[in-house]
Amino acid sequence: MRRTLRFTGLLLVLLALALPAARPARAQSASDQLRALFHQAWQWRLRENPIAATYVGDDRYNDRLPSVSDADAARRAAHRRDLLQQLQAIDREPLTEEERISYDMFQREQEDALTSYRFKEYLMPITAEGGFHTSFAMLQRATPFRNTRDYENYIARLKAWPHYVDQQIALMREGMAAGMVQPKVVLAGFEGTISAHIVDDPEQSVFWAPFESFPVGVPDSDRQRLRAAGRAAIREAVVPGYRTFLAFFTGEYRPHARASIGASELPDGRDYYRWLVRHFTTLDVSPDSVHRIGLAEVSRIQAEMQVVMKKTGFQGDFPAFLHFLRTDPRFYAKTPDELLKDAAWIAKRIDGKLPSEFGRLPRQPYTVAPVPADIAPKYTGGRYVPAPINGTQPGTYWVNTYDLPSRPLYTLESLTLHEAVPGHHLQIALQQELMDLPEFRRHAGVDAYSEGWGLYSEWLGQEMGFYTDPYSDFGRLTYEMWRACRLVVDTGIHWMGWTRQQAIDYLASHTALSLHEVTTETDRYIAWPGQALAYKMGQLEILKLRHYAEQQLGTQFNVRAFHDVVLGSGPVPLTVLDRKVHDWVAREEGLP
Repeated sequence: MRRTLRFTGLLLVLLALALPAARPARAQSASDQLRALFHQAWQWRLRENPIAATYVGDDRYNDRLPSVSDADAARRAAHRRDLLQQLQAIDREPLTEEERISYDMFQREQEDALTSYRFKEYLMPITAEGGFHTSFAMLQRATPFRNTRDYENYIARLKAWPHYVDQQIALMREGMAAGMVQPKVVLAGFEGTISAHIVDDPEQSVFWAPFESFPVGVPDSDRQRLRAAGRAAIREAVVPGYRTFLAFFTGEYRPHARASIGASELPDGRDYYRWLVRHFTTLDVSPDSVHRIGLAEVSRIQAEMQVVMKKTGFQGDFPAFLHFLRTDPRFYAKTPDELLKDAAWIAKRIDGKLPSEFGRLPRQPYTVAPVPADIAPKYTGGRYVPAPINGTQPGTYWVNTYDLPSRPLYTLESLTLHEAVPGHHLQIALQQELMDLPEFRRHAGVDAYSEGWGLYSEWLGQEMGFYTDPYSDFGRLTYEMWRACRLVVDTGIHWMGWTRQQAIDYLASHTALSLHEVTTETDRYIAWPGQALAYKMGQLEILKLRHYAEQQLGTQFNVRAFHDVVLGSGPVPLTVLDRKVHDWVAREEGLP
């Protein structure tokens, strides 16, 4: 043994003498440093938030839930400060234009997360629509179930639920002490989103669905064991966890919820809302300027609505027309299936129009489904639910079939254009295919961009041949008016001291939304301040850029190319989108 070691050592010396002197390692370029930092930060993010990892198709953490204690929030904030320091140590100058955009977006993401932490947003993990408990109930829809290991991971996650609930309750108690609580008025009926998961029979739970049938990757010998374990996890962990949360919500949280409704009434509330306005619009604008923009848009759209109303032949005034639209049975589906079929038919007709408007279309399909029953009563009229591009599930266009007399058919074309195609499904599915971008951008959410695109897609429906019926065209204007009213109502509530009833009356008198939806939407704005500003502000910017491109390029303007440019870098702040479109126009102008 000793002789072998001596021989090996001598051989290594001789080899070293025979080889040329080693060159010093090449210094990492700024681009390499940036990519390494993005990769490190993305892996950290997935480890810290296993739920987010599941939703983007990374299955490594499917057996656990996040840890969300106050200490965890402080630790994550400290790590983000460290990430910012590492970013600032990278020389931005030699980076490419796209890398600079990534640099700036990464910096913005960390800074916004730190600002959110400073304002203690994490102490309010619920809104008027739902919260951590409704997200958990939807998680199994994004979870892969291919083999025994997948099921064991899922069962482990179910068992972790009570601890997760306890941590969230601890945060909410801290929020109660700090004054960071939701308004009491938006919490009426909220307990239904919790009690829906307290069942006597585990097989009646939404969490049981994966156990109803097994894929071929699960051997017959494992199935009985997995069913028994799943049944026990639901009975002994899931249901008790929801029961604990319900007792806390009804016995502690709601009784101590605040009487005020505006974000400006929270601790440091006016500074908080000013930041929310900038965060959700990605623009350096004030609440007062957003309010004025909203009033101007309301006035413009109101004039268009009067013109379309006359086209219907209606003889009464505007309030009478709104009452007619809200009450005439011809405008409402009689069954949930009828509403879903109408939505699906509209969606397929839109699919056929896409090639004329877009040079690039996504590979991932989408489906149409009802909003889950446990959240439907307080939920909006529809929403898009993305799926991982590398998974086995499609994207889903949700249509709310609860309370059919509040779901008018005359707005269904606008809803479908916004939530399905060419709105959120097309935009998000294409975003996930941008493999040259860093992961955090492929899965980024920039509300002003994404929701602005959704509202622009509603406008685009005119160009694509929709809204041929005057009632549907009025529905389009109702949806645009709804988003213009949001600029007025959100700033009114959170900056100017509006009451809830003022907001409800403003929405009800300017749109043909059902009164049920007017109420649920108002509560949404109260509980989620600032987010509602993203839609109209984003649409206005995209329309401005399109009009600029049309004017500059004239007959050279190609709408398919324009759309590909807008969608080509994924969600970006509106200032970045402005620069990208102007650069594209300059290149097009330079072509022979």
